[in-house]
Amino acid sequence: MSFFLTKVLAALDDGGDRPLFVHDGVTTYHQARARLRRLHGGLGETEATLAVDLRNRPETVLVQLAGLLRGATVLLVPASAPIADRLAAASGATVVTDRPHAWPAGDVRTLDDLDGDPEPLNPPEAARLLFPTGGTTGSPKLIRHSGIYDGMAHIFTPSPDGPGRTLLVAPMTHMTGNATVLGALLRRDTVVIQDGFDAGAVLDAIQAHRIDTLSLTPPRLAAVLDHPKRPETDLTSVRSLSLGAAPLPPHRLAQALDVFGPVVGQGYGLTEAPMIASISAAELADRPERLGSVGRIVPGMEARITGDGEVEVRGLSMMDGYLGGPEIGAGWLRTGDLGRFDDEGYLYLLGRADDVVVVGEHGTKVPTTVVEHALQAHPAVRSAAVFGHGDRLHAVVVATSEVTAADLKAHARKTFGQEHYVPARVDFADALPLTDVGKVDKRALAQLVTAP
Repeated sequence: MSFFLTKVLAALDDGGDRPLFVHDGVTTYHQARARLRRLHGGLGETEATLAVDLRNRPETVLVQLAGLLRGATVLLVPASAPIADRLAAASGATVVTDRPHAWPAGDVRTLDDLDGDPEPLNPPEAARLLFPTGGTTGSPKLIRHSGIYDGMAHIFTPSPDGPGRTLLVAPMTHMTGNATVLGALLRRDTVVIQDGFDAGAVLDAIQAHRIDTLSLTPPRLAAVLDHPKRPETDLTSVRSLSLGAAPLPPHRLAQALDVFGPVVGQGYGLTEAPMIASISAAELADRPERLGSVGRIVPGMEARITGDGEVEVRGLSMMDGYLGGPEIGAGWLRTGDLGRFDDEGYLYLLGRADDVVVVGEHGTKVPTTVVEHALQAHPAVRSAAVFGHGDRLHAVVVATSEVTAADLKAHARKTFGQEHYVPARVDFADALPLTDVGKVDKRALAQLVTAP
């Protein structure tokens, strides 16, 4: 039987009347178990693919578990996925959704359709899931995962200090949000669920629910740090703030450590390999040069840098493979990220390989992340995104105070001492477009900005 599913059922049995979910009221562990049994009964026998297209709510993860317990392969559908990608990914699958109008054909069901009579819960041999890639730089592919969930069941165990309180902001249908909610369940914690991100609501939840664990992307961290409520919010309950999904500007990590204390760390992973590297607050103490690092490679994983500067990985947290493709096995996976190691084995990311812009007549390769971090270090800049337009750099900046394009170009010129790192064009915006996961959506941004 699946070790992961066995541990999940044990957690639901052991949790009793303690709160598991806080979302439009409170759902206890035993209430969640009863709801899971009804969803499992309503789903019926299936060995096919079950697509879960639901917003953040308790039933999202419970439908996922019901499908896994039926032996189905569960496809988690991102809410932000384009219609064509969504329909293609779930072709031939049973779809459970809270927006049936978005699925014009096939076996489409709502939560009400799955309210059935409870049946015995018998875990199959394995938990099999499909995740789409992020799709921010191209058409998403489907990723097959199975063993990583058994790994989660070994990693996430109850704390000797008693149950904690986790704030969930990321979508449950994304790997980060999915691991967050399932990890909290395995730890017997309480999960405070938010459907969508609002910096003020995050601060309110931390104070009202005494949140001790949360995860944020760099743009969302910046919004929390810059929110006017933040200085008056009691943040002392937070014991673990993890950051990831995109490179974090070093000055923002330093600010987070100052605001939240020595509880801030960051990690590096992909949907294909969720756990690659990590760094803790203790490793950052009195080591400012490490603020730009995503940490050391975690046990069970290996990484190397190719001749082109790309990070390749292999090891225990790897996907099984892409749907329709060969098993990844012990092979190396190209991450699409550029990086370097220092002498102590700490990994520094320089940006995405497809975000490198070849600038000028000499063809100098400029990683856009490096330029973004330099611009964001300017005191008048909250956030910045840089992308290529032909052989020139184009920056879009969210400012906090009066600053001009010439000021920022001069700042980049002073920082790098080389003209090809200076954006040829700087535009200003009230906000940068983000994906549902909280990463800057550069495709959308490039479409919004009119080229000269």
